[in-house]
Amino acid sequence: MTTDIVYWQAAAALPVLSVLTLLPLLTALAVMAARPPHALRLAFAGALLNVALSVYMLWVFDAEAPGIHLAESVEWLGLHYRTGVDGTNVLFIPLAAILGLLALVYTLITRHRDDRLFVACLLAYQGILIGAFSALNTLQFWFWCLLELVPVVLLTVFAGTGRQRNRVVKAVLQYWLSGLAMSLIGFVLLSGGLAQNGMPLSFDWLALKHHDLAIPNETLIFILLLFGFAVRMPLFPFHAWLPPLAEHGTAASAAIFLHGIKLGIYALIRFILPLVPGAAEQWAHFVLTLGLIGIFYGALLALMQINMRRLVAFAVISHTGMLAIGVFSFNDFALEGSILLSVAYGLATAGMLFSIGLIYERTRTSFLPRLGGLFETNTTLALLFMISALSTMVMPGTPGFDAAHLLIEGTIEEHGWLIAIAILLGNVLAAAFLLWAFQRLFIAHPQRWVQPYGSIHHPVIKERIIAVVICGLLIGTGFYTTPWLKFIDQEASEIGEHYPAHHSHHRNTPHHE
Repeated sequence: MTTDIVYWQAAAALPVLSVLTLLPLLTALAVMAARPPHALRLAFAGALLNVALSVYMLWVFDAEAPGIHLAESVEWLGLHYRTGVDGTNVLFIPLAAILGLLALVYTLITRHRDDRLFVACLLAYQGILIGAFSALNTLQFWFWCLLELVPVVLLTVFAGTGRQRNRVVKAVLQYWLSGLAMSLIGFVLLSGGLAQNGMPLSFDWLALKHHDLAIPNETLIFILLLFGFAVRMPLFPFHAWLPPLAEHGTAASAAIFLHGIKLGIYALIRFILPLVPGAAEQWAHFVLTLGLIGIFYGALLALMQINMRRLVAFAVISHTGMLAIGVFSFNDFALEGSILLSVAYGLATAGMLFSIGLIYERTRTSFLPRLGGLFETNTTLALLFMISALSTMVMPGTPGFDAAHLLIEGTIEEHGWLIAIAILLGNVLAAAFLLWAFQRLFIAHPQRWVQPYGSIHHPVIKERIIAVVICGLLIGTGFYTTPWLKFIDQEASEIGEHYPAHHSHHRNTPHHE
């Protein structure tokens, strides 16, 4: 089955994906060259324009037609640059643009508002994420993932909190570089193996996807790619770098960064399911086991945390296990639920981190025993945290509800009720630790009294902008998920064409009205 390709000239007025990638990167360079008052204005202009362009991308994207849309393809000196969007990645790109803009709004409230390096790193990170999500060449994707290390390291070293930042950076480099090395070897073996069978050597995703040749060392390639992506997801037991990074980083960088780790889930769907489907089927139960362990490990560790940032990090680890199970259920419903749930979790987690970060700016602490009784003085932040937490708990009225329903339905079809019940129990634990954290933060009296951070001016308007945007998106998409599901429908069905015969659970009737 050949993938339909619609190039950008047929649908848009400009190569929107390349512009979405390059604009934040160029704006970051301009910010570094500008003086502080103008630097922030440039940053906001670039970020606002990128949000507008991402909305334009959604507007010209034809959700009714399968295949790759807004494609760009350039060959130069033997290198093949290819980008495109489909149901797999089309929602991740606007989310990266929106979170980048909100991170700049957050920066206005913090001590980093005049820090040009900090602002430039946020912009560059946004551009790198969009470049990675839109890449349709394995080496191009790998390059963006390697480049992502630069803003992560700079933001942690120069803008993080705590005395152990350098140790945290060393751990991140060890894990990420190991994962990048494994995924690079996997990509090279995949392209080289097909070249041995008569295909021209190519790292182009479309060329690798549409072949009918046996892949040498398919199991080895699968293991290399899985472990390489598992570090980024982060899937148990490749997760140890995330809690310290969340604890010692800044909330602004962490919010967009935790969306960035969805690259791992995206990479499973983009580069493993269609490229090495036989090995993916063979090892599905192994991934299922890791996912189940991760769900309960992350949830139980989250219940034991007294640092709010670490609590959110372990919540991400728990949710990653659920998403991995959905991807490896080889089911249209589960895959569609996993994609939408990844987007919903990215937005909801960012909301919780912004809330925690703004509380830190006022109290200079993220430790639960030192916090409490903040609801009356921080009502906006309390509502932002609660609505984000409810979305993470996949409550009705949030986008996670329909997404989780699809994921559970697909899991039941493929694995039966026991696995579905385990996922639901993990979600009950998530509700437990998030509601417990809300109670400790905003309602209960603090166990230790700490002098609040003195500030004559409380930037309530900027806080409300962040809260209104995130809560509006969560509630608005939660009550009306049909447009977002339509973006994903066609691609989930197209990926399903590559499933093994006894896994082909395709929908015969629409599941949403």
